[in-house]
Amino acid sequence: MKKRVLTQKRAKVTEEEQPKMENQGTEQEGPNPAPTGEMENKPGIAPEFEKLVKDHEELKDKYLRVYADFENFKKRAIKEKLDMLRTAAQDTITALLPVLDDFERARQNAEKEGSTEKMSEGVLLVYHKLFSTLKGLGLEEMVSADQVFDPEVHEAITEIPAPTDDMKGKIVDTIQKGYKLGDKISATPKS
Repeated sequence: MKKRVLTQKRAKVTEEEQPKMENQGTEQEGPNPAPTGEMENKPGIAPEFEKLVKDHEELKDKYLRVYADFENFKKRAIKEKLDMLRTAAQDTITALLPVLDDFERARQNAEKEGSTEKMSEGVLLVYHKLFSTLKGLGLEEMVSADQVFDPEVHEAITEIPAPTDDMKGKIVDTIQKGYKLGDKISATPKS
């Protein structure tokens, strides 16, 4: 019902005061919007507009570059943090490698034929638990026997004649095991 009242009042104002409003139209207060043709006639407005558009495009380009740099920084920071978490215990693991090597040598001596040394079950359990714990932290034993020698990965002590032709350029014997922690190579620290 309110709509009808408002519509009727508008109609009355429109019919009754139309001549008055036509006269008032010439005396409007505030800035008049300039007709589109008038802007083109004023000198200097078009070049200013073009300059503003150019500045806008330059700022937009700078913004996009800064945004891309920031996104790259975030990705790099996340990757570095993950790498740090993966290798956080690297010093501790490297310090435990001699203990692991000692266990391994003791086990090998106990398993040799004619050895008087015997390794108890409890010591073997401790060895396996230590090895599995370090393996759970990302430590991997490097297999080097009968592998092609790679100076980036292996360290040579001496060069000996190959027993057979198929063993040329391959590792014959391993003096000390190497380990990988993630993608990094860790050797037992030298005393």
